[in-house]
Amino acid sequence: MDLGLKDRVYVVTGATRGLGHATARELVADGARVVVSGRDEKSVAEAAAALGPNAVGVAVDNADPEAAARLIGAAREHFGRFNGVLISVGGPPAGFVADNTDEQWQAAFESVFLGAVRLARAAATELEAGGVIGFVLSGSVYEPIPGLTISNGLRPGLAGFAKSLSDELGPRGVRVVGVLPGRIDTDRVRELDALSADPEATRAASESRIPLRRYGKPEEFGRVAAFVLSPAASYLTGVMVPVDGGARHGF
Repeated sequence: MDLGLKDRVYVVTGATRGLGHATARELVADGARVVVSGRDEKSVAEAAAALGPNAVGVAVDNADPEAAARLIGAAREHFGRFNGVLISVGGPPAGFVADNTDEQWQAAFESVFLGAVRLARAAATELEAGGVIGFVLSGSVYEPIPGLTISNGLRPGLAGFAKSLSDELGPRGVRVVGVLPGRIDTDRVRELDALSADPEATRAASESRIPLRRYGKPEEFGRVAAFVLSPAASYLTGVMVPVDGGARHGF
């Protein structure tokens, strides 16, 4: 299938590693051009270099109020157009209700929630018909994940925002989608497993609850995300697409 990605230009945040980087890699492989971002300048430069000449990097924190203008500006400056954005950020600190501090909640809200809202609002004013705004969220949109209380509090709110935005932008031909990773074998998931006394047993227990009986690969997530961002998914909007090996219990 031709996804129609050739020469389209996307901003992908949180793309120095993990799910953001996997998505950027799949977009570039299908002919798109990408602006990738992250907070560390060295990591951003290395990520962009690994993607080749159709990628540029911008070191910026999603929580920075100027992030959206810088990223969209870079897309237009380097590639002459802007067709969409995938908003991905690192997961907030793990912990149960009693573990997380006000400072952790505030920092996560600024980065995970408000930063994403700002980026989406800025993209909404810039995109023309055929444009797309994507959010990397989590299965916690539908079902809280034990030990990830901050994520459980913020991700469902972003899903609600995304749904509202899809209703508002639909008449203009701009799509809004969410992609919900389950247990994908990234540094973040390995770090979460390592918080337990026996990481190998924790992973085995998690895999036993996934119908496909394994963690997903980053590229498996990246391919799905690249598809929903592409013109091939032109009638897909206002939905949350799980990439979780069947772990979600509902339909």
